Amino acid sequence: MLPVCSETVQPASVVRDLGVLLDAQLTMKQHINKVTAGCYYQLRRLRQIRRRVGTEVTTQLVLALVTSRLDYCNSVLAALLQSTIEPLLRVQNSAAPLIFNLGKREHVSPCLIQLYWLPIRYRITYKLCTLMHNVHIGKSPRYLADIVQPTSSRVTRSGLRSLSKTDSYTTPRLRTKFGEWAFSFSGPASWNYTLLHTIFDTSVFKNKLKTYLFRMAFNIQ
Repeated sequence: MLPVCSETVQPASVVRDLGVLLDAQLTMKQHINKVTAGCYYQLRRLRQIRRRVGTEVTTQLVLALVTSRLDYCNSVLAALLQSTIEPLLRVQNSAAPLIFNLGKREHVSPCLIQLYWLPIRYRITYKLCTLMHNVHIGKSPRYLADIVQPTSSRVTRSGLRSLSKTDSYTTPRLRTKFGEWAFSFSGPASWNYTLLHTIFDTSVFKNKLKTYLFRMAFNIQ
C-alpha cells in the first residue's frame, strides 16, 4: 500500500501498459496467455473461411490478425525461459499449417521455411537488434540511447578508453538472472552477437539480419 495524501493506493497484481500486461513478479505469463488466447480466437475464425479465400488471402489475414499480435512489444519477452514463451510458439506452429491447409500431424518446419518466418525466440532477437540498430545510427528515442553504452566509451583500468570493438556495446554486470530482461543487457547482448554493425542502411540491415537469423534458426548453410 502507498499512502497519498488522505488516500491509500492499493497494489495491483497485474497492470496494463501500452497493451502489455505486467504482473507483480514480471513473469510475463499473464501477457503471454492473453496474446495466446487472442491469437487462437482469430485462428478459429480463419479456419471457417480458409477454403473459400485461398492461400494468399489466408496468409495476409494471418499476418494481420495473428503474427502482428505475436510481434507486438515482443522485446519485453527477452531472456524468458523457453518454457514460458512456448505457448507463443504453439500459436505460430498452428498458424503456419493453416495457411497451407495441412493436417495436425504434418511437420511445421517446412511451412515456416516456405513462409520465411522466424521462430518466436528469433523474432524477439530480431526486434532487439532492430532497436539497437536505430540506437547505433542515431535514429532512436533519447531514452533508449541513454540506456546502452558503446564499448568505445568504456574507460579501462589504465584510464584509456577502449579502442577495440568500437561498434559493439557493453553488457552491464548483473547480480541476478533477472537483470537479463532489461534492455540495457538484452539489447547489447543481441546486437554484439550478430556482427552486422557496419550496415547503416536500415532496410539492408533488416534484410541481412533476417537472413542471418533464419539460417541460424533452421541450420541452413
